[in-house]
Amino acid sequence: MVQGKTKGLQSKASSSRQAAKAAANPKKGKRYIPPKKIALVKQASTRQSLTAKINKTIERQMVSAASAGKLTIMKNTADTYVGRTSSHNTCIISFSS
Repeated sequence: MVQGKTKGLQSKASSSRQAAKAAANPKKGKRYIPPKKIALVKQASTRQSLTAKINKTIERQMVSAASAGKLTIMKNTADTYVGRTSSHNTCIISFSS
């Protein structure tokens, strides 16, 4: 049997601190439960692929419009309206050709 301390052998820290930290700060956002039925799985995959394609085309249109002319950003346009206030700031991106 080994007598005295052995080098390099240390007890691992318990993971209860990490679990408590994770419970204190839950993730934000909507929870997603993946579907189990075959038809719903197929529907979810087609929806995901269509969403990706739509986002890709929108990004392409934005890039082509931005590269065509000068890109200007006008901030806080909600404040310019008389008697109207908004809880959040709006930003309008205009493309001038």
